[in-house]
Amino acid sequence: MTTAFLGVIINTVIVLVVIIRVMTRPHREPASRIAWVAVIAALPVVGVFAYILLGETNIGRKRIARMQQVIAGLPPIPAVNPEHEENARAQVPEQYRHLFETGKSINGFDPVGGNQARLMADSNAAIDSMVADIDAATDHVHLMFYIWLPDNNGMKMVEALKRAAARGVRCRAMADDLGSRTLIRSPHWKDMEQSGVNLAVALPLGNILLRPLKGRLDLRNHRKILVIDGRITYCGSQNCADPEFLVKAKYAPWVDAVMRFEGPIVRQNQYLFASDWMSYANENIDDLLSLPIDAPQAGFPAQVIGTGPTFRYSAMPEMFESLFHAARHELTITSPYYVPDESMQNALCAAAWRGVKTTIIFPARNDSWIVGAASRSYYLDLLEAGVDIHEYEGGLLHTKSLTLDGEITLIGSANMDRRSFDLNYENNILLYDPALTRDMRERQDQYLASSRPVTREAVATWPLTTRLWNNTLATLGPIL
Repeated sequence: MTTAFLGVIINTVIVLVVIIRVMTRPHREPASRIAWVAVIAALPVVGVFAYILLGETNIGRKRIARMQQVIAGLPPIPAVNPEHEENARAQVPEQYRHLFETGKSINGFDPVGGNQARLMADSNAAIDSMVADIDAATDHVHLMFYIWLPDNNGMKMVEALKRAAARGVRCRAMADDLGSRTLIRSPHWKDMEQSGVNLAVALPLGNILLRPLKGRLDLRNHRKILVIDGRITYCGSQNCADPEFLVKAKYAPWVDAVMRFEGPIVRQNQYLFASDWMSYANENIDDLLSLPIDAPQAGFPAQVIGTGPTFRYSAMPEMFESLFHAARHELTITSPYYVPDESMQNALCAAAWRGVKTTIIFPARNDSWIVGAASRSYYLDLLEAGVDIHEYEGGLLHTKSLTLDGEITLIGSANMDRRSFDLNYENNILLYDPALTRDMRERQDQYLASSRPVTREAVATWPLTTRLWNNTLATLGPIL
């Protein structure tokens, strides 16, 4: 037997073993299986290595075990102060209760009433509000960002944390090792630590060459969480950076939406932060989670929805689809990245087919040319169903928002793409409040005013090469 022939046999066996693994892995869509089998069969060596690096949602067994241990060990959410029970009772209309049941199935959080919130005017106003709240903190500050840059707004946050730590406030700050690598590897990170700020790095990269042995490199913590004194929290799409976003300045400004919340909903965001913090920092903060919950004012019901690779599979797309199916009059969405699975695309089309005024706003220029092209492959089916598509021209629309029938809002970090569905840790807040939803809807109208409509006629004139390119990238979506 020649060496070449032996090599062919070994290669064939490896390819077959990997294909069998692709076909037998749980929680994988048929389209994803087909795409991977096609790539492995067409490009055996490259395909096998690509599958090893990118084919499975794996952050490493030790990390999974640690995170599951932390989540399982979290104390139950305490009861609301008896004096405030009436304020904290979630008054959710019958037609929306199933949405919050879907949310509860993900994290176990019940919708809770007694909340107040306001939508920040813009990115700079959001950072200034965060800094003001940190400067007023008396007990603790908890912060988690996917991207935290050492620019103007990023340094405002650094200095605010240092000031808080100097006056005895317990500050815990966490950032994703890939998204925030510029700050983490800068002197400012060490300065914060020396100033008394407790720091942790989410999903540390380690040795890049050895990293694939411990789990996928591109699984990231995409959350944006700030909790102050257990009384205030922020939720939205914004990273800790200037809207000019110098690392990708040619797409600037980055346009985001953030809400500032007070009330019992803060405790749920605290739980989400704690699950991340205790997974990477050697510190137990259960005592903060066990404090009584106050709801001194009446307010709207809300619920935190946190998803990720160690939570229930398909949780985020199921949440989106539940919202699409619940729409009766109007559904308005903003998302920078749209690479849906088949059921999500069908659910969005179904909303328009049954007469719901369905509008979705994308950025005209996307910082990911792959996602931008793949997104446009879905335009024609959406337009034929009656979905109004607009492309925002005032910068990179980074806001992830959904408003439903003028009463329900979903805001947070999750995009409508495979990364947010399968790979990233995300945080969102679902709420029922006509007044706050009206504010969010007005913001969406501002985006529409700076957008151009996409028509069926325009899509029909795209050249064959453009359609071929878009559809090819969409076909590879389960891999990319």
